[in-house]
Amino acid sequence: MQTTVQQDVSQFPRFSEIKPESFETRLSDLLSAQERSLNQLLEQKHFTWENLMQPLAMMSMELHNLWSPFSHLHAVKESDALRAAYNVCLAKLTQHQIEFMHNEKLHQAVKSISESKGFAALDLPQKKVIEDLLTDLHLSGSDLPPHEKKEFAELEKQLSQLTTQFEENILDATDHFKFHITNEKRLRGLPKQTIELAAQCAKRHNQTGWLLTLDAPCYVAVMQHAEDRDLRQHIYKAYVTRASDQGPTAGEFDNSQVMKKIMNVRHHMAKLLGFKNYADYVLTKRMAKTTTEVFTFLHNLAKRTKPFAEEEMLELREFARDFEDRDSLEAWDIAYYSEKLRQKHFVFSHEELRPWFVAEKVVDGMFQFIQKLLGITITEQKNPDVWDPTVRFFVIHDASKHLRGYFYTDLYARPHKRSGAWMDDCRERQIRTDKTLQYPVAFLNCNFTPPIDQQPSLLTHEEVQTLFHEFGHCLHHLLTQVNEAAVAGIHGVPWDAVEFPSQLFENWCWHWDTIQMISSHVKTGEPLPMELFQKLVAAKNFQSAMQMARQLQFALFDFRLHTEWDATKSNQIQTILDEVRSEISVTPTPQFNRFQHSFSHIFAGGYAAGYYSYKWAEVLSSDAFSLFEEKGIFNPEVGQSLLNNILEQGGVVDPMTLFIAFRGRPPTVDALLRHCGLT
Repeated sequence: MQTTVQQDVSQFPRFSEIKPESFETRLSDLLSAQERSLNQLLEQKHFTWENLMQPLAMMSMELHNLWSPFSHLHAVKESDALRAAYNVCLAKLTQHQIEFMHNEKLHQAVKSISESKGFAALDLPQKKVIEDLLTDLHLSGSDLPPHEKKEFAELEKQLSQLTTQFEENILDATDHFKFHITNEKRLRGLPKQTIELAAQCAKRHNQTGWLLTLDAPCYVAVMQHAEDRDLRQHIYKAYVTRASDQGPTAGEFDNSQVMKKIMNVRHHMAKLLGFKNYADYVLTKRMAKTTTEVFTFLHNLAKRTKPFAEEEMLELREFARDFEDRDSLEAWDIAYYSEKLRQKHFVFSHEELRPWFVAEKVVDGMFQFIQKLLGITITEQKNPDVWDPTVRFFVIHDASKHLRGYFYTDLYARPHKRSGAWMDDCRERQIRTDKTLQYPVAFLNCNFTPPIDQQPSLLTHEEVQTLFHEFGHCLHHLLTQVNEAAVAGIHGVPWDAVEFPSQLFENWCWHWDTIQMISSHVKTGEPLPMELFQKLVAAKNFQSAMQMARQLQFALFDFRLHTEWDATKSNQIQTILDEVRSEISVTPTPQFNRFQHSFSHIFAGGYAAGYYSYKWAEVLSSDAFSLFEEKGIFNPEVGQSLLNNILEQGGVVDPMTLFIAFRGRPPTVDALLRHCGLT
C-alpha cells in the first residue's frame, strides 16, 4: 500500500456541498460577474498579454473550477435533481460561451495583440494560446455576418442539448434493463464474481435469485462465459439495442432522431463556415490535414488487416463446429466460442487470471511502475469529501520532490454512473495573477466489478490495460510543465495525438517486470506465476486482426458519416454503417443491431470525425514503445526523454516535432503491425 500523507485539502472541491437546487444561482452569479469584467477589459485602448489574456485566463480558471466538479457528478452520480439542474446550467453556460466567442471587440483585441510588436516577446505557450484562440474564434463563427452568426449560435446551443440528451438516453436505457433469473442452471459457465454481483443486485432490489444488468462487467461476462445460448442472445440484444427503436425498451429512450439532428446541426455549422463537410471542419486542428489522408490511412490498415481477420474467423467457425457441432455462428456466439478457442490454444482463461489482479494491488503496483519509469512518486491523501466511499485521492511528486498534481480514482461500476472508462480534468495547471501556481487535478474513472461482500475487486488483464490507459491520460494532464491552462496537459494537443501517451502505457502490461509489480494472488499474495504469464503473452495477439477490423469499422463509419452526410437521404446512418461492415467486418451482425445508437464517442463525446485518432495515435505509441524495446523497457534515459519531450510539453509544440525529438525520426506503421502480429 502507498504511504498516506496529510496535506491541506480545503482548496479542493467539496462534493458534499454541491447542491443541484442552488448551483444554478452560483453559476448565474459568476457568469454575470464575468460578463461585466469582460466588458470592462474591452474598454481599454491598448491590449497586451498582461491586461487582457492573463485576466481572461483567470476568468476561465474560476469558471472551470466551479463547473468541472458539478459536471463530473452528473457523469458519475446522477439523480433526477442533478440532471434537471445540469441541463438548465448547461444551457446558460453554452449561451455564455457563444457570446464570448462571438464578441467582435474581443476578437479584434486578441488579433491586435497577435499583430503587435510585443507579440514577438511573448513566450511560446503565450503565443500558442493567442494563436489557438484566434483559430477557435474563427471556428466558432466569430467572422460570420450578423445573421449567420446568430444562426451559428443557435446551432451550437442545439448541439449541446442534443449530445447531452444522447448520453442521458443511453444511461436511462442501461439502468432500466434488469433480467431476473430464478433458475440457477441458466448461470452455468458464469464466473463466481459475476454470479455474486447478480445476487447482490437482486437483493438490493428486494428480489430473490439473480439480476443481470447491462453494466460492462456483467455484459462481457455473459457474452464470454454463459453456456445458456438463449441467455447470451437475450443480453446481447438488450445491449446492442440500447436507446433505439429495437429491443426490450424499443422507442422508450430512442436516439434515432437525436442522431439525425446532431448530424444535421454539425453539417450545417461546417457549411456556414465555408467547409465542405464536418470532417473538413474538424481537421483544421488535427495532425491529419485532409480527409484523403485519413481515408488512405484507414483503408491501408484495413487492407492489411482483413485477410488475417478472415483467417481468424474461419478458424473460429471450424472450432465451433468441432466443439459443439455449431454450423452457424451468430453475433452472441462470437465472444463465447472465442474464449473457448483461446482456452484450447493457450490452456488458460482470462477469468483464471482474476485472482492475481486485485484492483487495489494493481493500482499500487502501477504507481511503483511509474516511479521506476519516470522517477515520480504517488502517495494517497485522505480526502474526506468525495462522492462515493470507494473513491481514492492521490498526490504526485517528481524525482526532485516537487509537487506536480493530484487525482481521484473512481474505479467501480454502479447505478447512475456513465459507462466506459475515461479521464477528465478537475483543475488545470495555471499561473495565477499573484504568481502562485494552481496545480492540475484529474478524475480517473472506470467501470470495473466492485468489491462484493468484503471481497476485493478482481480484474481481468484487459481491465488492467484499461486502467493503465486512463492513467496515461492522467499523467499527460498532471505532469505538464506548461503554465497556461489553455495549452497545458492535454489542452491544445491535436485530438488525433491525445491518445498517444495513454496507448503507450498499455504496452508495459505485457512485460514480466511490470506484472510482478501489479499482481498478487488474492489469497496467497504471490505474484502471477511465470507459466501463466507466458500463456498470457502467447495469447496476446489472439484474434488481434478481428479486433483491429472492429476498430477500423468504427473509425470508417464515423469518418464517412461526417464526410458524406446528406440530410435529404433517409436512413443514411444505417446505410453507411451497413456499407462499412460489408467492406471490413468478418463477424455476423443481426438486423436488429443498433450499435450506433449508443456510440457515445462520436455522438456525445469529442471523437466526431475523430475516431480514427485511436489508430493514428497507436502508430505513434507502438513506434515510441519500440524504442524502449531497443534500449530497455525501464531505461532511465528513454523514460526521462518521454517525460521531457512528451508528457511535460502540453499543446504548445506540434506533436510530430515532439515525437521526432523523442524517437529520433518520424513514425512508421511497422511497430504497430508487429505488436499486433499482423506481419
